[in-house]
Amino acid sequence: MAYITLNKKHFFNNLDIITKQTQNKAKIALVLKDNAYGHGIVEVATMAQEYGITKAVVQNYSEAKTVEDFFEYILVLADLPQTPSAKIRYTINDANVVTKLPRGTLVELKVDTGMHRNGIAISELATTLRAIKEQGLLLEAVFTHHRNADELTSEWFWQNEKFVEVKEEARLVAKELGFPTLRFHSSNSASLFRFENFNEDMVRVGIAAYGCMQLSKALNVEGFKPVLSLYGEKISSRKLHQGARVGYGATFKAENECSVSSYDIGYGDGFLRTCSNSYMTPTGVKIAGRISMDNSSFITDVQELLIFSDASTVTDSTIAYEVLTSLKAEIKRKIV
Repeated sequence: MAYITLNKKHFFNNLDIITKQTQNKAKIALVLKDNAYGHGIVEVATMAQEYGITKAVVQNYSEAKTVEDFFEYILVLADLPQTPSAKIRYTINDANVVTKLPRGTLVELKVDTGMHRNGIAISELATTLRAIKEQGLLLEAVFTHHRNADELTSEWFWQNEKFVEVKEEARLVAKELGFPTLRFHSSNSASLFRFENFNEDMVRVGIAAYGCMQLSKALNVEGFKPVLSLYGEKISSRKLHQGARVGYGATFKAENECSVSSYDIGYGDGFLRTCSNSYMTPTGVKIAGRISMDNSSFITDVQELLIFSDASTVTDSTIAYEVLTSLKAEIKRKIV
């Protein structure tokens, strides 16, 4: 059966680089949404706990409950609470959500500083903080998200400037309302490495931890190593004569006699169909024609085939995030 390996040594190497930048392991909140970017949420949580990571960020309540035993702090980005938990915090993405949350819920307020996706408007900050107080919610932090931290533009700078204004106002209103001291965070993986001296309370780090961060040349950070490798198991092999064709649409034509084998990994498993016809594995094995739903053919007869070991190099038609999160949860994952 097709399977995925997770290189713990590479994962720890990446966390070492991140820790060096934050100067404090306790500031790292590992993003585990979408099955830990396709790596396997429990497997990654297990390695993170061994390394000493105490914070996690997830998409929903289900993910939070899955990793609750591994972390001291969990931030849910987009869901409403179902069962109270001292470990789980919920994001307020819209001012109208405040009245839907039960009294005593741990919350963090997201403010839109320019991405225009989730978060309250800056002009709503004071009124939303007052609503949070009236609702009896336990506000711990205010945060935002960068829209273009991975490109060398002015946008990262002016979003930071806006967030400085947000922090100043939030501190004043919070003091007036009697809130405890608030935490503030804005950085994702790319943003973290744009600071000369990182000084935020927390970083929400995802793709860098998985070793597939893709940055412009001017912002590139050396030393990261991909954690995930995908392997296929041979289903069948055949000898082809010159001119024989393979697969749907017969798009592959053998230039000479060769061995072609089918492997149990296809677009139904998350090996993107856009890789059809032109893909080559890290060991130089060429694909033969189109990727099918449940299998793909390569010009080789090896029993196990390394399909890819670096998601950022699989295809130019998309990003590493999509390559990784497309991998189905049913594929066996093992830590090596």
